[in-house]
Amino acid sequence: MKTQRISDSLQEALNDQVTLEAYSAQMYLMLACWADENQLDGINSFMMKHSYEERVHMAKIIEYIQERGGTVKIEAIPKPGPEPMNIVECFEAVLKQEIENTEAIYRIVNMSFEEKDWATWNFMQWLVTEQREEEKLALSLLDKVKLAGGHQITATGKFEINKLIGNTEQHFPIADDVNPLQE
Repeated sequence: MKTQRISDSLQEALNDQVTLEAYSAQMYLMLACWADENQLDGINSFMMKHSYEERVHMAKIIEYIQERGGTVKIEAIPKPGPEPMNIVECFEAVLKQEIENTEAIYRIVNMSFEEKDWATWNFMQWLVTEQREEEKLALSLLDKVKLAGGHQITATGKFEINKLIGNTEQHFPIADDVNPLQE
């Protein structure tokens, strides 16, 4: 009796998404370290929390593959970089990465629809919603950085934007409520 309830092609796509989530987590860690080196503790805190969130996404996808009788393949992730030269580049990198994640997720949703794998299609909806929120947040923060002076930001503007981003509420109800990690 066949116990794998996911196609090989969807299993491969989900494994690729695991790798992309791991890369995203590493990218956020790199940005957190950059922020720390530039005395931007608020941005550092924001990036550290987002790195954690990406690892939660990765773990949930791993659990889903296993739940469906599939095989998880952990692949090497590329080195993130380059480090940003300023706060604008930092948040442009965040937005770029979130858009890349969204596009990859849409490919999996489309594949699951074409294959009529409704369990995978349904599972992926939380990530679709999550990515909508992530892109909205990334764009909002980039806009705030630009309003604070963008590439010509003053020391006062940098201080204020660092404080604002450090106080940005981050909770992950969608990720936390779906397929919770076992404790």
